[in-house]
Amino acid sequence: SGTAGHGLKIQQAAAAAGVSPAQLCARVSALFRGALAQGAVSFTDFVRTSEPRHCRAVRHFWAALRERGALYKGCYEGWYCTAEESFLPASQLAERRDAQGRALKVSLESGHQVHWTKEENYMFRLSEFQEPLRKWLRDNPHVISPAPFYQQVLHWLQEDLPDLSVSRDRSRLQWGIPVPNDSTQTIYVWVDALVNYLSVLGSPETHGEWWPAAHHIVGKDILKFHAVYWPALLMAAGLAPPERIFVHSHWTVHGQKMSKSLGNVIDPDSCFRQYTVDGFRYFLLRQGVPERDCDYYDEKVVKLVNSELADALGGLLNRSTALSINPSNTYPCFSESCFPKVSDYGGTRALGRASTEDYELVASVASLPLQVASYFEGFQIYKALECIALCVRETNGFFQRHQPWKLDRKEPAEKLWLDTIIHVTLECLRVYGTLLQPVIPSTADKLLSRLSVEPEERSLSDLTFLPRYSGKRCPFEGRQLGPDTGILFHRLEKSRQSQVKNK
Repeated sequence: SGTAGHGLKIQQAAAAAGVSPAQLCARVSALFRGALAQGAVSFTDFVRTSEPRHCRAVRHFWAALRERGALYKGCYEGWYCTAEESFLPASQLAERRDAQGRALKVSLESGHQVHWTKEENYMFRLSEFQEPLRKWLRDNPHVISPAPFYQQVLHWLQEDLPDLSVSRDRSRLQWGIPVPNDSTQTIYVWVDALVNYLSVLGSPETHGEWWPAAHHIVGKDILKFHAVYWPALLMAAGLAPPERIFVHSHWTVHGQKMSKSLGNVIDPDSCFRQYTVDGFRYFLLRQGVPERDCDYYDEKVVKLVNSELADALGGLLNRSTALSINPSNTYPCFSESCFPKVSDYGGTRALGRASTEDYELVASVASLPLQVASYFEGFQIYKALECIALCVRETNGFFQRHQPWKLDRKEPAEKLWLDTIIHVTLECLRVYGTLLQPVIPSTADKLLSRLSVEPEERSLSDLTFLPRYSGKRCPFEGRQLGPDTGILFHRLEKSRQSQVKNK
């Protein structure tokens, strides 16, 4: 992760704020880094484009482009959007009127004003890579996902692909990396920023140990830079394109795009305080569908998190570990006679004390780890969480169906079945807690600690559900449960603004 800090809009924003670009970038970059830390988002490296290691990698990359004949100097003119740091064709422009009624051109995508710009720049021979890019996509149909974005890139490559201006006049843009051996030009901010994927890998010396095994995660608004310009630049420099490009859409608020002018920008700091870190993470990952914009509003967060974390997951843990149900506070034994194994789950009739629905539950939870891993790998986290939430509901149904609180622990046969119900429920909870670690780390840790699952027993790779059902040893059976630390996840309250709005 990291922040790109060069460019004309940064230079202009710093001037307006009365600070140097370096001071502005240091402040804003620290805010991003702080938000990641506050949201329990970890990273192996946080790169800033002003760092010496990055500037060195950019200069090396530029030299590779020049040596391979991919650059030439030419005069370029067109509509330039400072906010997007790119020239835009006429097809991507619209006409608007300002407050005084004067006509002006704006970007169709962002609404930002554009200005006619003409200057001598270094040009990149992008047009020569139109066919190589098409071939790359045809040979790798899953390289860009979700699929609609792959199709969008293919569509772009059916249109003209003009050469790309990759430098700016240094008299106009000083805040950036100078073009090597030409002090009159500054390297285009996007060429600079994209090279960060190589600079964090130790370019120019050690990036080859990893590249091209890179998976980029990018917003849909910067797809063209990552899926057209960047692969072409890499090819031109003698490197392979990245292995995968995962694309995500945006969040709207009550159906409207977030905008400072509308005053509807969501502050993650206030959301972490209002919903807790785990609550807000869960909502974003549960409701965030990469292929389309998703809507945010307070009532939606509160309803989802209360239903799935506080009530369904938290309630299940609370009920199945209550001293009235499990007075010994242990991970009880499983009885094969109460819950006999079957070779095929399909259409299984009730056996022992277990019902048909119980066998369906065991089948669902047994297949869950691989299912979740597959969805995580495919960047469909919302689908993984949907599967987990469904299994949690089924487990609550299992517990409610057999009403263990009505069974008499003093009767040997009843005790066997009571312990088996609790064992199966705790095994389900152990699977959910393990799978939810990347999403709600604090809550998952609390759940697993209550089940007395040690840190070295929480791996996703060797997660085995209900081993006793298959006649294998269960390392948790008979183990004393961890301390009861109270409610797993406290129910959220609606914000005051929502309550006022509802009235």
